[in-house]
Amino acid sequence: MPKTVIISGGTDGMGRATALERLARGDRVTVIGGNQAKGKALLAHANNPDLHFLQADLSSIAEVERVVTHLRDSHDAIDALALFANRVSPRRRESAEGLEFTFALYYLSRYLLSHRLIPLLDAAPAPVIINVAGVGNTAGGIVWEDPQLTRRYGQIRAQLQAGRANDLLGVAFADSAGSKARYVLYHPGFTRSGTGHQNPLVRGSLKLLARLFARPVPDAVRPIVGWIDQPPSAALSAVDRGREVDLSLKTLDPADAARLAAYTEKLLQRA
Repeated sequence: MPKTVIISGGTDGMGRATALERLARGDRVTVIGGNQAKGKALLAHANNPDLHFLQADLSSIAEVERVVTHLRDSHDAIDALALFANRVSPRRRESAEGLEFTFALYYLSRYLLSHRLIPLLDAAPAPVIINVAGVGNTAGGIVWEDPQLTRRYGQIRAQLQAGRANDLLGVAFADSAGSKARYVLYHPGFTRSGTGHQNPLVRGSLKLLARLFARPVPDAVRPIVGWIDQPPSAALSAVDRGREVDLSLKTLDPADAARLAAYTEKLLQRA
């Protein structure tokens, strides 16, 4: 039976491949992304009336809320929510609401979509949320004294913090969101899609490394496609490059997950 699939950050790389694979299976797919040209190119490539593109700046709380309103107005249920949106920022910059950009795009957009779409997910028979980040990696963590990285910003530090925040998002969602949706944290490893760095020298080096060492995109998205068809039975699953992650890992600590959720809700109340 065809499913309804929502993909954030789905105009290129793994998100794009997932969208096309699910379209090929007869699903109704909506892709959310900030680049209108890439969205139009995807629509033209697919040439399928079941594919829809929503342009939105997912680093903006207001824009994510607009997307949620649109989805609520246009859908009765959502079977799968796949979260890919991320972008490296070499210098610290802020979202429309004044939040650190990486935190806002990579983590907060996923928090908002996961929680705000619960009614539509719960209206589906077997809903699943797939959060594509870096679970299993224990480097980095939440900078509790300065989560917006106002004092010591670094792009790697920002990426690692947001990755660990997504780990905790999955834990808190499974523990306390009250949804029947299964939550999957997925680390695909280095794939041939992750080469969009702003610096041309770095981008060229990444492309070379990708050709030599990265997983092909179809291999990386295969588990995602499978989870959409058959979600795991557990409320929370974590998979790092094909291996189940022990949920007792320190980066999946329930107390830290609750602490981050409380911080996030306070942040949203002030925004």
